[in-house]
Parts: sequence; structure tokens; C-alpha cells
Amino acid sequence: MRERPTPVLVHSPLVGPSSWRPVAAALRARGYATVVPSLSPVLGSRDGWYPRMAAAVAHEVARHGGAGRTVLVAHSGAGALLPAVAEATAAPVVGAVFVDALLPHPGRGWTSTVPEALRERLRGLVRDGLLPPWDEWFPPGTVEELLPDPRMYARFRAELPHVPWAFLEEPAPEVPDLPPSRCAHLRLSEAYEAETQEAERRGWAVARHAAHHLAPLTAPQEVGAALEALLDRLGH
Repeated sequence: MRERPTPVLVHSPLVGPSSWRPVAAALRARGYATVVPSLSPVLGSRDGWYPRMAAAVAHEVARHGGAGRTVLVAHSGAGALLPAVAEATAAPVVGAVFVDALLPHPGRGWTSTVPEALRERLRGLVRDGLLPPWDEWFPPGTVEELLPDPRMYARFRAELPHVPWAFLEEPAPEVPDLPPSRCAHLRLSEAYEAETQEAERRGWAVARHAAHHLAPLTAPQEVGAALEALLDRLGH
């Protein structure tokens, strides 16, 4: 039997690695080795965030003995990082799964991909070049409603960084995408329906799971099962 690839679970730079750890445990129970890199230390840099984050993921893959086949799995804002991560990782990358995630936008910064009203609202939150933690981007109680367990929310919030505004303006590297036959998109929330439809247009494998954006924390078994089904569709 062909050895299963290792899912490399890449968290959004706006949150922390604990957002993936419950799913990592669920996948391990299904027989997958997993790697959950942390991007958080990179945000302390002054520039070059994309290549530094790609290098951080590649280092963690190598550190965990990742010479075998890997599948990159991005949540939310990490989707824009995956082409650079695939290029930086020495282990063979055989697929990419975007979970309620942005699609790659090579040559453009995140701020150029969102409506002007959102961009200006967030710009108004910037202090000394930094945005407040991600949960403060929304009306009070929004994120707590998704994470009603106080201990889970406290762990999640403790990892939220102050994101440099310049990171959101940094153009994503112009590197080749993986072929459509090796890409998939898993929609968890209606907010990512446009990305899901674009993934379908590109010929990716697509699945929709009725949940919410932080379901990797609150429904890891279901998200893990949906990921495994997509891996099967990708032929891994």
C-alpha cells in the first residue's frame, strides 16, 4: 500500500497554531502523521514575511523528518502562502487543500484583494504600524459566539498576534501554483463561498461542510473526515 502523505497544517498568520491542533489529533487518529508549524514568530520581522513564513514551514517539515510526500493544508489567510511554501519545502508536495481559505494572489498584497470599505476600516485600527488582535476586528462577542467554551477561547486568544499592516500590503511571491488536479477547497462558512466557486471554476476538487470559520477548533473530527475525503479525491 502506498504510504499516506503527511498533512502540513498551516494556520492563518492572523491567528496561532492552536487553531489546527485539534484537527491534527483527529488526523493522527486516522493514521496520518501531521505537522503543525507556527508562523507567529515571523511577524516580529520588519519585512519579507512571505519568504520567511515559507522558510519556517519548510524548516518544521524537515525537522519532523518530512522527506516523504506532503500535502499542504491552509486555513483562512494561509491560502495565499501555499505556493511559496510549496516552493520552499524540500519534501515532495503532492497536493494542497484550502480550508475556508483565500486563494493565492501572486504579485498582490491582501489589501488589494478586499473591498475598499474593509481596507479603510482596518486601516483605521492601526496603531504604530500594527493591527489589534484578530478578534478585535469584529463587533464584541463575534468570535466568542463561535468559540463558546471559555477555556478554548482563552487559549485561542492568547496566540493572536498584533499583525503589521505592512504584511497585509506585501505582495505575495510570484511563484508557480500547483496543478488544478492536485488542489482542493473545503468551504466551512458562507463567507468563503466566492473562493469556493472560483476553485470550482479552476477545476479543483471542492467540498462544502456546513459549519463556521473556526470549525477546526470546535468540530475537529468532522473537519478531519472532510479533509480525508478530499485527499481521497485527489488520489492520495
